[in-house]
Amino acid sequence: MQILLASASTRRGLILQKLYSDVVQTPLANVDESVPKGPVSDQVREVSLRKSYAVSFPVEADVVVVADTLVEDPDNENTAIGQPRDRSHATSMLIRLRGRRHRVWSATSVHALNQWNTSIECAIVEFSDFSDDDLIELIESGSWQGKAGGYDLAGLMGKHASLVEGSESTVLGFTEKSLEYLSQLNQLL
Repeated sequence: MQILLASASTRRGLILQKLYSDVVQTPLANVDESVPKGPVSDQVREVSLRKSYAVSFPVEADVVVVADTLVEDPDNENTAIGQPRDRSHATSMLIRLRGRRHRVWSATSVHALNQWNTSIECAIVEFSDFSDDDLIELIESGSWQGKAGGYDLAGLMGKHASLVEGSESTVLGFTEKSLEYLSQLNQLL
């Protein structure tokens, strides 16, 4: 089964490449990733749908995968903490989340057999009250670049964060349901 991952996310690419031998990764162009008003769960659904609409068919692959992940502000379910613009922005994000719990929302859409299958899931992550030295290490590592909320659970932040509820795959960029669906498709195709 050949999979087209329409995403610029290195983490998403690594996840699928571990699971499947034929994964081609191509970022989408000209997708409006601004978040609409409303609960973050609706925001992540809308951005994922925009990404699915941006896929130009026909494609060479058997399966197309698009996804979006947003971190919910711990104080406001209607505010998403996006990707940091720079080191200063990443620092303020991590300080905001330090010592607190927050929700991470992922929406994944899989196109196969001439239809889209979309799922949305939430996970809860808790950060320890890590030190300023740890914060400096996280920022200097660059692990915040391109990451919702300014962190990578599978990277350096892993030693300062714990998954309270939900699946790690949701935090890293794919819903668990979408990964199960891909596994079923792999047996079918």
